Amino acid sequence: MKQEAFVYRHIGVNQQEIETMTAQIGVKNVNQLIDETIPANIRLKEELDLPEAMTEREYTEHIAELASKNEIFTSYIGRGWYDTVAPAVILRNVFENPGWYTSYTPYQAEISQGRLEALLNFQTMISDLTALPLANCSLLDEATAAAEAANLFFQTRSREQIKNNANVLLVDNKLFENTLAVLQTRTKSQGIEIRQGDYRTFEWTNDVFGAIIQYPNSDGSVEDYRALVAQAHAAGAKVAVAADLLSLCLLTPPGEWGADVAFGSSQRFGIPMYYGGPSAGYFATKDEYKRNIPGRIIGVSKDAYGKRALRLALQTREQHIKREKATSNICTAQALLATMASFYAVYHGAQGLKSIASRTHAYAGFLSEQLIQLGYTQENKNYFDTLKIALPAEASIQILQETALECKVNFYYFEDGKIGVSLDETTLPEDIGVLLYIFSAALNKDLSLDREIPEKQYMDPKFLRTSDYLTHPVFHSFHTETELMRYIKRLEVRDISLAQSMISLGSCTMKLNAAAEMLPLNDPHWTNIHPYAPEDQTEGYQELIENLTEYLGIITGLPGVSFQPNSGAAGEYAGLKVIREYLQANKQGHRNLVLIPASAHGTNPASAIQAGFETLTIRFDENGNTDINDLRAKAEENKDRLAAFMITYPSTHGIFETNIMEMCQIIHANGGQVYMDGANMNAQVGLTNPGFIGADVCHLNLHKTFAIPHGGGGPGEGPICVAEHLVPFLPAHPEKDGSSLNTVASAPFGSAGILPITYGYIRLMGAKGLALATQIAILNANYLASRLEKAYGIVYKGNQSRVGHELILDCRHLKSYSGIDETDVAKRLIDFGFHAPTLSFPVHGTLMIEPTESESLAELNRFVEAMTIIRTEIEEVAQGKADKENNVLVNAPHPQYEVCGDDWQHPYSRSKAAFPASWIQENKFWVNVARVDNAFGDRNLVAVQCDCE
Repeated sequence: MKQEAFVYRHIGVNQQEIETMTAQIGVKNVNQLIDETIPANIRLKEELDLPEAMTEREYTEHIAELASKNEIFTSYIGRGWYDTVAPAVILRNVFENPGWYTSYTPYQAEISQGRLEALLNFQTMISDLTALPLANCSLLDEATAAAEAANLFFQTRSREQIKNNANVLLVDNKLFENTLAVLQTRTKSQGIEIRQGDYRTFEWTNDVFGAIIQYPNSDGSVEDYRALVAQAHAAGAKVAVAADLLSLCLLTPPGEWGADVAFGSSQRFGIPMYYGGPSAGYFATKDEYKRNIPGRIIGVSKDAYGKRALRLALQTREQHIKREKATSNICTAQALLATMASFYAVYHGAQGLKSIASRTHAYAGFLSEQLIQLGYTQENKNYFDTLKIALPAEASIQILQETALECKVNFYYFEDGKIGVSLDETTLPEDIGVLLYIFSAALNKDLSLDREIPEKQYMDPKFLRTSDYLTHPVFHSFHTETELMRYIKRLEVRDISLAQSMISLGSCTMKLNAAAEMLPLNDPHWTNIHPYAPEDQTEGYQELIENLTEYLGIITGLPGVSFQPNSGAAGEYAGLKVIREYLQANKQGHRNLVLIPASAHGTNPASAIQAGFETLTIRFDENGNTDINDLRAKAEENKDRLAAFMITYPSTHGIFETNIMEMCQIIHANGGQVYMDGANMNAQVGLTNPGFIGADVCHLNLHKTFAIPHGGGGPGEGPICVAEHLVPFLPAHPEKDGSSLNTVASAPFGSAGILPITYGYIRLMGAKGLALATQIAILNANYLASRLEKAYGIVYKGNQSRVGHELILDCRHLKSYSGIDETDVAKRLIDFGFHAPTLSFPVHGTLMIEPTESESLAELNRFVEAMTIIRTEIEEVAQGKADKENNVLVNAPHPQYEVCGDDWQHPYSRSKAAFPASWIQENKFWVNVARVDNAFGDRNLVAVQCDCE
């Protein structure tokens, strides 16, 4: 064994431990286990044709060489992306810290109080800056936030509007083109008509239900929309505003002039451009839409003893529960980037942010004055940071462009020959001097900066903000690096991440996010690239994306790849839209039915509905398999309108269904396409693949199978892979491709900035390493199944009594004889320092466990011991040895303040509560709240920082 090979750093068990585990399972070796787990007819015959695995040193040199092919220019392109100063204290202590980037979405509130507070800070920041009372804790990007606003307005139409079939959304001409493109994609399937025009001439007819405007607009002009909002409301319509977040530190916020929704991007708050992403979109609205707002909301509640606690509020709105009745398919958001943006606001405070915004505006105003003196026309009468420059007749655009390139400067060039110049936080007086040199050169003049730039306002005073913002103490208390560092650490230690212990969440694949894969992300040659930069400046990104396209095509057996979707759910939606466009192009547009197994993740039916399809549920049999007879009957009965079949493989029940190829054949025989959900791809890579099985489309969760970290709920990346016949219908981008076909994200390549992680994972593992990772993931799951089956029972197994890469523990029988349920088990695991497995999904009353290939045998055994002790504690309750109403399970988790306090009201000892296993004493994880009261938080929704103890 080559010890320096990365694969043996990534995989948690060694050969001796593998032999121990296979003996426990009852097989001779791993190959026998795989033969008994994966159907022989879908096994690949050859090894994946991928490059040889690199060592970590080789990869570090390789990725640095790739990065060097990206040229860093000073970007004045704007259009939604701006250079920014990411504070080192945040980069070092959050972005580069596995305590933050390896945590999961905070569904288990008790072990998520740190990131919940950071996200509550984000919501407070957004609410304050927009002057709207309710904000969610991030969306994928600005363009998808616009689509969510349109959908919210459409879903909340009045009875009269529904009766009149009001389906027109007015969109101002000066909306960013990428936002318009996503709106066109998302509204088309919902029966919404987009009517573009000048906002000043909008006609408020009875068929109009809403409007969307940009503030400042796409030219950079600050417009007075007060009359527009009044007209809209008089007509019963609602208004959404795409607002530049930094500008709201100076401009009157949308909430103060009556807007119903404000949305946009928080990228300017310390998040690098990353060639388009990731960064956190934001969404704020009025309280009356609290049950309609898309995405997740952090709310203030209390724990079992009345202490303030935070949690995800109003979860019944989510697609996980509402499925085909959901009004949004959002799953992953951008939690890590929202967290970073919130710390940026905490670090700078209101005065710091206002200073940044004021300086940016003052530099823009000074530049405008100087250019006008040179003879240029600056078309924006009122502006924040962006100028639209018209050239005088004597100016040479060719010389201007050549001089700009010589100075390594990028502008935005409008189609009519005018030039957009967007300044930002990083702009220095020296940069203004360079700009003056470039523009004077086009006139054969020589103008340089010869005086200080005054800080003054260049806008009509009516646009200026007079209200306060960020008034809560959290935004006034941590302005030194020492204080912010300690605040970040104080929040970090409240949460369980992979830095603490295994996170065994089923269907989530919480594997190692290796440092070698993560380190390149702070290289400026990756971070400081605008998504609209010319391709000859982005050759490193182009080569990486081209290589990764090839690798994922080989791994999935589907050669067409789009990286535009920013999450798995976005990938589902994009893949379904590709199918829809393909059917329409082939005069099969009447096919509008998608068959979905009952066990599917809730995003599947939600995505299908959002894409304009109807859904029909397929039953599963007593063994957890898709009922192939029901599938065949429904496919044949609906063969004239069958569009697709969505199937997760291995199934959400954690098993490889033996007749998967037959399912695909049934769908194809009846005119449909097969969509394979890639959520469980970690059990396929190198051993089988969607294309070989018969799928036409799949999406991949790069934040699961391919090592991108979850970040506490994002970033994610959900590329889609398609067969050759679907390639022409892959998502395009108006800026990159000159087409808006199926555009689903703001940036051409989605969250391109995190693609180096997946690229690194593949190059470091190689074909053999990827296949071995799959085998060990399956081995670890079957080892846990064999160890825990007697105590709990395994709900579903394959036809040879094996599970796939995950297993479902049966807790349904516990409550009837002990009073203990699966939630009590999940909460008790916290006392052992473990994150709970997936709770009551896909089967109510169960725990779904996915250990991944990265965990050691020692960690697996600790988890087994914890679950075994818990099973013994359940028996103590059942047999009357422990009080049914006051025991370690129903009271779990036990917070530090209770265990160490003077008032102990339980019949069991403190040591039993806090240290139920000996190894816990070496590394105790303390929660800072007891079990959180979910109902209280929903009844009394508070979604911002406040004095509400």
